[in-house]
Amino acid sequence: MTKPQPPTAAGPVTTRARRRRAPRIPYALLLPALLGLAFLVLPLVGLLVRAPWSSLAGQLSSTEVWDALRLSLVCATAATGVSLVLGVPLAWLLARTHFPGRRIIRALVTLPLVLPPVVGGVALLLVLGRNGIVGRWLDSAFGITLPFHTSGVVIAEAFVAMPFLVISVEGALRAADPRYEEAAATLGASRLTAFRRVTLPLIAPGIGAGAVLAWARALGEFGATITFAGNFPGQTQTMPLAVYLAMESDPEAAIALSLVLLAVSIAVLGGLRERWMSTGSSTP
Repeated sequence: MTKPQPPTAAGPVTTRARRRRAPRIPYALLLPALLGLAFLVLPLVGLLVRAPWSSLAGQLSSTEVWDALRLSLVCATAATGVSLVLGVPLAWLLARTHFPGRRIIRALVTLPLVLPPVVGGVALLLVLGRNGIVGRWLDSAFGITLPFHTSGVVIAEAFVAMPFLVISVEGALRAADPRYEEAAATLGASRLTAFRRVTLPLIAPGIGAGAVLAWARALGEFGATITFAGNFPGQTQTMPLAVYLAMESDPEAAIALSLVLLAVSIAVLGGLRERWMSTGSSTP
């Protein structure tokens, strides 16, 4: 009769590793953590509790609401398109080239992330307004007036949203292996062809994530929009501006509009969950 062999050293170690308990919660951090969670969640819960659910359909069916929603969707999509056309090449320049002052340019690109939106709107007025540095020339030479017009909404939203796209695409470019582009170049592909046929497919997830973030940021923009484009119903009044205006006369309408923006934000987070909220752990 064969004598049972003792377990190898690797067996008990593996078993113990699998059975390791999660670290205990430090009670000194538990209370402030719960307070922080409540601080972030309770306002949203209050919005849901105080929502006029019985009259919500009527609130959202008004012409003003649909005009604001349509304008918000159109302008946010147009601002995202502008960000894609200008931001992807800018991100490539920052990620794949070396030139003097690159760090300064990167800081300037990300400045709208921390700049108060109202300050951004004032800056846009000083440059693109009728008496602005560039706006004066646009008005006199082409008769183009950007402030207090729907195009002004697009510009204001693109100004605050483009940095999100640039940061996302730059990170994707830094993670992508440049040897694929070098291999395409050795096979005779031009830089433009290599970028279009090799680089873009590699960084497509990063572009998609950045575009969604930029679209969501443009949809919720308020300060730069009201400063540079004004608040004209049907022309420049987006959803955030409509919420602000409704708070003065019809709080229930403001809550209904806020619910729409909340639903959009949740949808954006759900779409980006795997990319931005994953911990990289396979533990259930």
